[in-house]
Amino acid sequence: MPKIKGFYFITDSGLSRKGIYHDVKEALKAGVKIVQYREKDKTSLEMYGQALKLRGICKNVSFIINDRLDIALAVDADGIHLGQSDLPYKTVRKIIGKNKIIGVTVHSLKEALIAQKEGADYLGVSPIFSTKTKKDAGIPKGIKLIREIKAEVKIPLVAIGGINLKNASLVVKAGADSLCAISAVLGGKDTKNEIIKFNNLIKSL
Repeated sequence: MPKIKGFYFITDSGLSRKGIYHDVKEALKAGVKIVQYREKDKTSLEMYGQALKLRGICKNVSFIINDRLDIALAVDADGIHLGQSDLPYKTVRKIIGKNKIIGVTVHSLKEALIAQKEGADYLGVSPIFSTKTKKDAGIPKGIKLIREIKAEVKIPLVAIGGINLKNASLVVKAGADSLCAISAVLGGKDTKNEIIKFNNLIKSL
C-alpha cells in the first residue's frame, strides 16, 4: 500500500475553472501522490468516461474512486473511498480484492475504531472545519477529533473540510498524515502553486 502523506487531491467539477483533467495534471505537477475522483451529478456512463481518462493520466500515482464500486472496478482504479452510508467495508473488500486501497470517511472516534478493525487502509476524518464543498458534510468536528483518533488508531489520517493555508498547520500538528483543501486549491489563482504551498507547509512541520 502507498504511504498516505502530503496533499490528497480530490476532483470537484463544480469548483473547477479549467476542467478536472487540467486540475489533476496540475496536481501531479505539484507532486501529489494520490488522486480521488469524486462526482455526484453525472450519469454512470459519464462518470465511467471521466474516470477512465483520469486513470490514464494517473499512471504513476494512486487513483481512488469515491463511493462508486462499479466505476472503480470498471476502470481498474487503485482503490475506493467509502462514506458511512456506502456499501459495508467487508462487502467491498470481498469484491475489490485484498490488494486494492480502501479509505473510509469517519466522523467520530467510534467510527474510526470500527473502520480500523475492519481493515481500512486509511481514514478520511471530516469535516474538520466548516465547509461548503460538500452539502452533507455535517457539523465541523475541529482538530480535537484528529487528536482523539490519532491517539487510538495506527492507520493514516487524511483531514478534510474547510482547510486552508491559515489553519493547515493546526491540522498537521494535531496528527493528520495528509490533508485535502479543495476550495483553497481550486479557488486560487494557480492550482499547482497552491498545492505546492500546502506540501511545503506539511514538510516544514
